[in-house]
Amino acid sequence: MQIGFFDSGIGGITVLHDTIKVLPNEDYIYYADTLNVPYGQKTKDEVKMYIFNAIEFIIKQGVKAIVIACNTATSLAIEELRGKYSIPIIGMEPAVKPAVEKNKNTNKRILLTATALTLREEKLQNLITKLDNEHIVDLLPLPGVVEFAERFEFCEQIVFPYFEEQLLNYDLNNYETIVLGCTHFAYYKNIFRKLFSSHVNIIDGNMGTAKNLKRILNEMNSLNEGSGNIIFYNSGFKIQDKAKLDEYSRLFKRLDAIN
Repeated sequence: MQIGFFDSGIGGITVLHDTIKVLPNEDYIYYADTLNVPYGQKTKDEVKMYIFNAIEFIIKQGVKAIVIACNTATSLAIEELRGKYSIPIIGMEPAVKPAVEKNKNTNKRILLTATALTLREEKLQNLITKLDNEHIVDLLPLPGVVEFAERFEFCEQIVFPYFEEQLLNYDLNNYETIVLGCTHFAYYKNIFRKLFSSHVNIIDGNMGTAKNLKRILNEMNSLNEGSGNIIFYNSGFKIQDKAKLDEYSRLFKRLDAIN
């Protein structure tokens, strides 16, 4: 059986990219809710409706596990989804814990970047309160990055000024670790690297999610020797257009080059 991946758009491709490294012989469904992206600026009720519609569709395709490859969707709906469905549903969580552990015994700060909706969610706020005893985590919403990615806009000359503007009031030398709390942001790691000094750690939850998925499937004795095939859906419509499939292929190549 296949593994389902869900995201509001193309951000989850960054998680699928890392998962294929860990589980190269599985078959995958990737569902991007492109008709409703971005989620980060919509109401909770709207987003939850989109999420449940998408997961119901993925379940009907026949999958053995689903990865919610979206921090916003995870924070809003993961517990309800797990209560409704019996198959494993793996979510994303901004990598605050490893960031705080990495920054212990330093006088440097952590910058957590994500969508505004993710940063406002109680789930994340509780996590930060629990872990950030030294109050070293600063929050920065970057909604424009999602919009750039969804337009397949990766030209540095166009994107870089947005990052500079958003970071204008931050002393970049104060930071030891940058947490990418939105899966779309991994496409722009090179820009984060240029903005911050070379010693800064840039971390996300993608590989940790992939390894967690492998552990769960292994415990279920459900690892496959598949073909590595990926079927792409945009808001329930199977993508068969070669030009669109080529766009997705270029995303994987971009991530290969960045990582």
